[in-house]
Amino acid sequence: MALHITKVAFGIDSLEAFEERIAARRAAGGFTHVTRYLPRRHEEMAGGSLYWILRHQLVARSPILGFSEAENGRTAIHLEPRLILVQAHPKRAHQGWRYLEGKDAPADLDAAGEAVAAMPPALIGKLNELSLL
Repeated sequence: MALHITKVAFGIDSLEAFEERIAARRAAGGFTHVTRYLPRRHEEMAGGSLYWILRHQLVARSPILGFSEAENGRTAIHLEPRLILVQAHPKRAHQGWRYLEGKDAPADLDAAGEAVAAMPPALIGKLNELSLL
């Protein structure tokens, strides 16, 4: 199974706002996330994704395309310029990124889950806590 990483979508209030930000980055020539250090386990991330935390929930992922050097000795994580919605899963906020094993990653929402994806993340989280989703 692929190894993934999690990251807080800092400064984002909703999935709609996040999708707008990604669309703007795509129009500017790609979607990369710059981080201070290259993940030690980056070789295990082939086929992995960056899972985004929004309001203390894992709500979406962006597949990782690769890594490269960025300015000032930083690392660029190249991502597919799209969000794939996942079943909301509670996740505490953290600084930087954290590894997420494939077996612990939430499943993608299918077409039937699109109605769920339209709900506010807080409501999805509460329904998840009650095992109703």
